[in-house]
Amino acid sequence: MAGAPAVDGKGLPEIDRLIHEPSRLSIMANLYVIDSADFVFLLNRTDMTNGNLSSHMSRLTGAGYVEERKEFVGRKPRTMYKLTDAGRKAFEGYREAMLTALEG
Repeated sequence: MAGAPAVDGKGLPEIDRLIHEPSRLSIMANLYVIDSADFVFLLNRTDMTNGNLSSHMSRLTGAGYVEERKEFVGRKPRTMYKLTDAGRKAFEGYREAMLTALEG
């Protein structure tokens, strides 16, 4: 752990708003505990629609938190996702900030 999270003007720890959104938090939490997952796995785990999951994945990949890899299995396309080092660090920071806020 890198130390106490930064605090805002109200004395609460600053949290990563990109991760804090419930759907993205679910995605990040799922990817945190596994090496990688395909789109269908995440679709089933998060109970989102295709479009909703795709939109959130675009935000997370755009932020550099998630790496996307497209491949073919047989003749079927498959999109794989995994947390980047930055994404793993951001999620750990988010967890620490939330624990600090809840313990406060």
